[in-house]
Amino acid sequence: QVQLVESGGGSVQSGGSLRLSCAPSGSTFSDYCMAWFRQAPGKERELVASIDSIGNKRYADSVKGRFTISQDNDKNTLYLQMNSLKAEDTAMYYCAAASALWSGASYIPDNAYNLWGQGTQVTVSS
Repeated sequence: QVQLVESGGGSVQSGGSLRLSCAPSGSTFSDYCMAWFRQAPGKERELVASIDSIGNKRYADSVKGRFTISQDNDKNTLYLQMNSLKAEDTAMYYCAAASALWSGASYIPDNAYNLWGQGTQVTVSS
């Protein structure tokens, strides 16, 4: 069974940077569209960034220009580089995967992501 294993969370001051990593054990990225979601206490889960199996990327407006999603196919690892972090970026961040059949779609609904990691906490202090 495919498992998504995240790492890289932590605490950082406002304006700092962090890089999150996600590795799908037992499979490769070519089988999936990948995404990062986040959920802050008392708030709904939101899509942060996504990348499909042919490299199309999308970002939430709140992170455009600050966050970059990428994947290293040789290392079979998904990354989220987070720069210029703000206190409002504080949340639990989750790696998620949807079937590669969604690749190229103009919109991938959140409920298409049916594989989830355990989450990694990001805390940004002001």
